This record gives sequence, C-alpha cells and structure tokens, in this order.
Amino acid sequence: MGLRELARLLGAEAHVALVAVGSHGREELTPGGDLDLVLLHRDRPDVSALADRLWYPIWDSGRRLDHSVRTPEEARAVAREDLKAALGLISARHLAGDPALTRELREAVLTDWRADARRRLPELREMSRSRWSRYGELAFLLEPDLKESRGGLRDVHAIQAVAAAWVAPGPTDAVRTAHDLLLDVRHVLHEQTGRGGDRLVLQEQDAVASALGLLDAHALLRAVAEAARTITYATDQMWRTAARFCSPPGRPVRRPLADGVVEQDGEVVLALGADARRDPVLVLRAAAAAAQAGLPLATATVERLAAETAPLPDPWPPAARDALVTLLGAGPPAVGVWEALDQAGLIVRLLPDWERVRNRPQRNPVHTYTVDRHLVETAARAAAHTRDVARPDLLLVGALLHDIGKGWPGDHSRTGAVMARDLGRRLGFDAADVRALESIVRHHLLLPETATRRDLDDPVTIETVARTVGDPVVLETLAALAIADGQATGPAAWGGWKARMVAELARRVAAVLAGAPPPVTPGPTPEQLALARHGGGAVRVAGSRITIAAPDRSGLLWQAAGVLALHRLAVRGGRAVSWAPAAEPETDRASGRTETDGPGGRAESDRSCVRAEADGPGARTEADPAGNRAEADPAGRRAEADLAGRRAEADLAGRRAEGDRAGGRTTQADTAVLEFIAVPEYGSGPDPAALEADLRRVLAGRLDVAARLERRARSYRPRKGVPVPPPRVILLDDASNTATVMEVRAHDRPGLLWRIGHALGSCGVQVRAARVETLGAEAVDVFYVVDEEGRPLADRDLRETIREAVLEVVR
Repeated sequence: MGLRELARLLGAEAHVALVAVGSHGREELTPGGDLDLVLLHRDRPDVSALADRLWYPIWDSGRRLDHSVRTPEEARAVAREDLKAALGLISARHLAGDPALTRELREAVLTDWRADARRRLPELREMSRSRWSRYGELAFLLEPDLKESRGGLRDVHAIQAVAAAWVAPGPTDAVRTAHDLLLDVRHVLHEQTGRGGDRLVLQEQDAVASALGLLDAHALLRAVAEAARTITYATDQMWRTAARFCSPPGRPVRRPLADGVVEQDGEVVLALGADARRDPVLVLRAAAAAAQAGLPLATATVERLAAETAPLPDPWPPAARDALVTLLGAGPPAVGVWEALDQAGLIVRLLPDWERVRNRPQRNPVHTYTVDRHLVETAARAAAHTRDVARPDLLLVGALLHDIGKGWPGDHSRTGAVMARDLGRRLGFDAADVRALESIVRHHLLLPETATRRDLDDPVTIETVARTVGDPVVLETLAALAIADGQATGPAAWGGWKARMVAELARRVAAVLAGAPPPVTPGPTPEQLALARHGGGAVRVAGSRITIAAPDRSGLLWQAAGVLALHRLAVRGGRAVSWAPAAEPETDRASGRTETDGPGGRAESDRSCVRAEADGPGARTEADPAGNRAEADPAGRRAEADLAGRRAEADLAGRRAEGDRAGGRTTQADTAVLEFIAVPEYGSGPDPAALEADLRRVLAGRLDVAARLERRARSYRPRKGVPVPPPRVILLDDASNTATVMEVRAHDRPGLLWRIGHALGSCGVQVRAARVETLGAEAVDVFYVVDEEGRPLADRDLRETIREAVLEVVR
C-alpha cells in the first residue's frame, strides 16, 4: 500500500497526522517488513473511528501492521520511558495529514533524546550487547541474521541514534554502502521466500546470490562479511566515543609508547613530528605499541597512516619484522588493532597475498571465522605459547600464515608452504628460518591429524612424523601451533581429548628425535581396578563421567557405544582399560586401552575420538592360543633373565589380542573398564540403573541394539537444502607395518560407529585400533584392521568387499 493510498484513506482531516516510524520511517521497508504507523491527533474525540478507517484496509491488503494512536504529548512520554519507542520516533517521517503535528513530535523527541543522552546511551549499548550475545556476529555466521546480528542493520540504526544525540558522527560513506548491501540482500531474501524473516539460511543463499548478480553463495557470504565487518568496526568506534561522552571528565593522559607513538586519552596517536612518508615502519610500530598497551588506534591516526605510509622495502628491514612479531605477540589485543589496519586497507598493502583470504568464508560449521580473521585469531592465541618454544617469532608468523594457501585452489597446506617461503623472504628471514617457516605451514595439520587418526603405539606412526618433522624446533612450534589453531577454529575443533593426544604424540616424537625410546603407556588406575571387581556389567555415573565395567568380549566397544546411543548420550571423552586379573604385578598390567573423546560429542551416538589398543602380558601369546597365561615351570628352571624376553613377546602378542577382542576371540578372564565423558543431547542426565540394565541385556543377547538404532535412523533426515557429500572409504597400506589403515569419511548419524564395527565383523575382519573424530556434522573415522590371521589385508577381493560393506552402512 503506497503513500497516496494512505493519504487517500486519511482524507483532509484537521489536527491529525499519519507518521511512519522505524524501518518505514527510514524508508527501508522490505517486502516482508511491517508497516510501522502512528496516528497522531490533537484531542480528536472521533479518533477511534478514524483509526479503523485506516487500519482495516491495510489489514485487508495482507500487509503486516504495527500501529498506535497517540497525541504528541503521549508519544513523547512513551519515548521518554521506552527505549525502543524512542529509537523508532527518532526516525519519524510525515506521511499524510497535518505536518505541524509530525514536526512537533519529532522535535520534542529529539530534544529529550539529546538532553538525556548520558542516561539513554548506556541503555542502548546494553541493549546492543544483549542482541549481539543472542544473535552472534554477522560476518562469521553461516546463517546470519541480517538485521539483529552484530554488524547488521540494527547497528547502523544505533550509529544513527547516537549521531542524533550529537555525540558521535553519523554513518560514513563506507558504512552507508555496507548498509545498502545488507538492505538489498534482505529485500531479495524476502522476495525469494515470501516471508519477513531476516535469517539468511543456507538453502536460500544461492538464489539470493543469483538475484543480486553474484556468482554463488560463497561470493554472497564474502560480500556480506565485508559489509558486516565495516559496520562492526564503525560501531566500535562510535561506542568508544559515546563512552568518553558518558564518563565523568578526568585529567588528560598523554604518554610516549614508542618512537613517534603516544597514548592520548585512551587511544594511540602519532607524536608531533612523526612522518609516515619518511618512516615506513611507523605503521607497524604504532600498531605494535597499541596492541602491547591494550589500546585502540585513534580513527584519525589510522586514516593518516593509510594516506601517508610509504611502501616497505623488499626484504623488510629487521625493525619492521620485529614490529610485526611484537604486534602479534600482544595476544588478543592484537586482533582489534589488526582489524583497524585492515579496514583502512593497510594490511593488503603490507602483505599483498592477504587479499586472497580477506573476508573469505569457510562455509563450514567447524570454523568460527573467515579465513583472514582465523589467521589473526590463531596468531593471537599462539602468543600464549611463546614461552614454550625456542623461536617465538617463527611460531607467531607461522600462525599468521598457516592457512594463507586457502586463497588458492588445491591443497592449502602445499600452496601455503610455497607462499610462506616467498613471504618469509619478503619479511627478511634468513634462509634457514625461511625453510623452517615453510615446513611449519606445510605440516601445520600433521600433529592433530595424526594424533586423532593414527595409532600412536604403532612405531610407523611415530617414525613417520619424526622423519617428516626432522627438527625439534619445528616439532615444538607445530605442537604450539596445533593448540592455537584448534582454539581459533572453534569449540568443535579442539578440546581436552585432542590436546592430550597431540601432546602425547609430540612427546613421543620428541623422544625419537632425541634418540630415546617412546614412553610406555600407563596402565589402569586404582579406581578402574576397583570398579572392575564388581564384574558382570557394572555402571557408575558421576556427573558427565560414565564408567562401565564388563567382561572383555567381542564387540564390547560397539555394544557399549550402542547403549549410550540408545540413551541419547553424546560422548565427549573417555578411556577404557582391559587386562587379565592374573597378570604379574611387576609387569605392565595394561593389556588394552580404548580412548574416546570428541570435540563436541555426536548426536545420539558414540561420536567421539575412539582409540582401541592392546599391549602387555595380559594379552594372548602365540604359544597359548587360548589366551591362558603360561604356568610356572614345574622344575623351577625359568630364570629371572627371561623376563625381558617374555615382555617383548607379550607386547607382540598383545597387539594380536587387540584384534581378538574386536573380532571375536577373547579370554574369559579378561575384564574391560570403559570410561566415557558423555552429556545428554537434551534433558536431564542418564539414569545409571537404566544404563546398567541395558548393558546387561546387550551382553546377554536380550537387547537388539541394531533394530533400535535402525528405527531411529529411519526417522533421522539431513536438513533439507544442506548438501551431504557422498561417503568415502580409503584403505592405506603405508600407515602401519602391522595393519591396514581404513579411513571412513561420512555424514554423521546415530550409531555410525556401531554400524561400521558390525560391518567389519561380518567380513571377518579384526579391528586392532580405532580413531573416530567428528568435525561439525562430518565423521572422520580411522580403523586399524587385520585379517583373521592378524595380518594386514592383502587379498584384493577381501579389501573391495570390506570397502563396499562399510560404504553400504554409512550411506
């Protein structure tokens, strides 16, 4: 319904005005937006009938209407008490009727807003913070709310409101351009969906991109991210200005921070006489000083640096490289300073390759940030580990560049290594440091991927990593980078389980590089031994920790995982031990261990990182196929000198026992204790009695886990519109000398690990070890499998049968 039609409905009435407020008043009305109207009147007794004459035709037209009827005095009083009403009336626009009424109301509301700014602006800021907490940051969301998220349209409205109070400048040209882009996206979204929602969901992104003339959803999200970051940066500047206005006056502060850089009133500015034209390092020195002091760069300073900074020579002078390292070494405060330089276009001028990753969306639920922001966040987190490495400069620069290859096609680690080599030379590192930096970027995923997808007790695993890394300095740098990278990626990518596994891998590789043997895995704890004495399937629940003790048997891991899945528990971590009670006390009692630990748990199932292994005298030996321990020599001739040889034999035999337990041949005397860290998908925690009852039913063959999980799987459907790539099953022969490594990549679903285990068992394959990891909604599961003789899979037909069987259950 247009302006003329509204004016016609109102007619030539005296002492009445129709006023648009909110988005309607700002002329930002979209197809799915509300008509926000106020009917102003000057003591008209027939105003109700007049309102009906207006509102009913609008309702009949199908438009949504937000309406009120007030006198100017009533509207002013409401605005004084209701912040949302005040924000709407600030942008009041006359539509029809008596313009004097509209002008009177607008002037009164603005007068009150300015007079009471020191009270109202903190309220507005708190409202904004609450909204940000609820809706997240638009630039880094896969499905952002274009209006409510941080960096969205609401924040531009906040800038306009603060400007209306004469406290801070209004939107800049860059902010207005960003605002118009988001408004265009919102308009098209409403047209495409026929609804008034502001969330840009995945299934609508390609259609919106096409309607806007963009290449695809990736290009759309990149443009949206750039606009949102522009608005966010401007909003932060505005709130700093507002905070100074609302704070009581204090003594001016001015102190030197670095050569040509001073602090002034809580911001970093250039000193008198500083000249960026003659001192190209000044921009990095000012940024480093600001980050180290935990202060923002003043807006005018950033603009001046952008206008005056001369190009750095190639290679950079040592002072420039040191300033960059100092900036990154400041930790979290470096992020805001970097963002200020980036908004001014200075980062791309310093590092031209940055343009390829700038605002590049990851389009992956595991990743919190765009590629460029992720790099800066990683470097900021790496600053906490500079005391742990011999070369903190290589750690910080390596963190900044580790994903730089994502701006190009192909394997980003390989591409990034080439770019890191070139950038290292440009930054002025010597040849040896350039090689180290190249290796750090090339292998930045080596430790976390190996730790979560390979058997750490397989000598080939440790030897391969040691041979690849080659240098203790590079190893410790990679270990610190793995922590920072995982933390910066997001909560689904890093947790206690991965931290422990990466640390253990780094420890073993360091031992090999130093010429020492790898450390021995510890045995079961006293608490686990105590629970195991209950036997027969005992369950203990303490908060999120679930401990299960049961006789070790074929498929126990899968059965326990199935029970947890049936109780809708998401596994986040755990450990299990298996041993023979008659084991000699002086030997290593641990004959098996399963570790399960996941970044966020897997819905309704055993989604986690699971590791099963066997080792020690409690395992079966070649000389005793039944799995019984050898009796003492009746003549007493067995010498103490044989102990070392027996331990070595038991170590080899233990690995076979691993497969025995997973594949079906197990010792009656063996006991397993599985400890899980699991949380309910929703609702209250698990009932220990119900868990134990179901576990006993499974062990007794009276509970069909397969049928129960199958019924649940039939009701599970991937979200409509989200593409699910086909699964992959890969068999690797060079990852272990004692087993074939099978890697399964599939979309996660309830009971996936349980189904894979049963598929392998149906093919007569034994699982010697397993690692299972979930990245977002994708499962990356690795199994060390052997044939019935305990050897790697050599038969080509058997390998293809296994691959097809697993593919069938993960599709």
